[in-house]
Amino acid sequence: MTDSATSSSPFPLETAAHPERLRRVAIDPVSRVEGHGKVTLLLDEDNRVQQARLHIVEFRGFEAFIVGRPYWEVPVMVQRLCGICPVSHHLAASKALDRVLGVTQLTPSAEKMRRLMQYGQILQSHALHFFHLSSPDLLFGFDSDVRQRHIVGVIEAHPDIAKKGVLLRKFGQEVVRATSGKRIHGTGSVPGGINRHLSPADHRLLRGDAAQMVQWSLDAVHLTAQLHAAEPALYNRFAAFDSNFLSLVRPDDGAMDLYDGRLRCIDPTGQRLVNDVDDQRYLDLIEEEARSWSYMKFPYLRTLGREAGWYRVGPLARVQTCDIIPTPLAEAERQRFLAWGAGRQVGGSLAYHWARMIEVLHCAEIIQTLLEDPDLREGEMMAPLLPPGERPGEGVGIIEAPRGTLIHHYRVGEDDLVTHCNLIVSTTHNNQAMNEAVRAVARDDFDGRDITEGLLNHIEVAIRAYDPCLSCATHALGQMPLEVSLVNADGSLRDQVLRAPGGTLQRPSLAG
Repeated sequence: MTDSATSSSPFPLETAAHPERLRRVAIDPVSRVEGHGKVTLLLDEDNRVQQARLHIVEFRGFEAFIVGRPYWEVPVMVQRLCGICPVSHHLAASKALDRVLGVTQLTPSAEKMRRLMQYGQILQSHALHFFHLSSPDLLFGFDSDVRQRHIVGVIEAHPDIAKKGVLLRKFGQEVVRATSGKRIHGTGSVPGGINRHLSPADHRLLRGDAAQMVQWSLDAVHLTAQLHAAEPALYNRFAAFDSNFLSLVRPDDGAMDLYDGRLRCIDPTGQRLVNDVDDQRYLDLIEEEARSWSYMKFPYLRTLGREAGWYRVGPLARVQTCDIIPTPLAEAERQRFLAWGAGRQVGGSLAYHWARMIEVLHCAEIIQTLLEDPDLREGEMMAPLLPPGERPGEGVGIIEAPRGTLIHHYRVGEDDLVTHCNLIVSTTHNNQAMNEAVRAVARDDFDGRDITEGLLNHIEVAIRAYDPCLSCATHALGQMPLEVSLVNADGSLRDQVLRAPGGTLQRPSLAG
């Protein structure tokens, strides 16, 4: 029996019984992801993995910053959570504050402008992640020369692929600029509606490129499908495990909807664990657990508990949770993807990339269709707002961000100041899944072998598949161990304080 098997942790390889006896290997920081995190592996004398953890080591505390601020500042403030997916936070906050103000139905112009903004955001974020961050691993191999395994290497070896990736992202960024006012941290969505229409110049610009973007997106889907077909054993085995999947789906027909919908969760066989749940009731479904070794919480379904109730979100979840993608090319590619699973849910972490490109295609198709709608260029921008005394004062906004389901929840007092804020971001939902991916790779690829740079990159490949945004995901203080050191000008240690799990402080004796 291994040390990990004797641990009290319900998850294999999460906690070794005697870590002090084990050798420690760290990947610090994890590269080509947004934010800062590290992986630690504890190995016994035979190089067998006894503990594997993905640690999130930064803390940002946005939930506390927002309390006390006027509600109308929030959709702009929360974008500073992230430079990669600011639009998702912008829109999730706007949706929640619509509810706070008593708005349950936007005007047609407002809803379509927000949708155009959202689909442009997902297109640009997915293109950035796949072509710039992950494609070097997939095109050159996980163990390839680290001097080639980056975007410049892709540009040199595959200029056509790199060009399409760069221009797809540029198109998505132009959609965001045209709808929100800026490529990063725009202001187009406001509680109750929007503050601009699509200008004639921007309409001509985007409409002129839309058909090309659909074709290039289709090419990207075919590229990911070809990668799976070339090495099916690898893509089926690597960081593969069963899980539940959670996403929004459109009411009535269960279609994929990245802007709005109702919550659905399925198990590895496709059976529905949760279905057709109103987004305002998310707290009835989801519980969050804090653990001593990470700033990021671990969500799970209340009804199943933390051992069986954790789930995955994001592209791999969305393409399998929905009943249909409501654009023809993306739905045809989704059917091809589902056939890969041969009747079961596709569980390999690398399949995130294939699903992600299917969503890029869906976004390009939606954008092309929306650009034909005259409501984007005219019509009422704001829905009627209730006076302060009649407002509900509380609201939840849920949206499908590039990395998965994103939840914003606010309460606002009659003085218009925020009194409560709860954020559950996409990467937080995937916390347990990313740790499971790390442990699957550690168990399958590391045990008994010498540690090399290429082998360590296998761990990072598994994490990158989830496109984690670690900056977005750290809001809860928890009980993270903390070490603070005060260093003199000459570099010598002047003072040091250690906070142990549980909050106790220690001041080790200092030499000299």
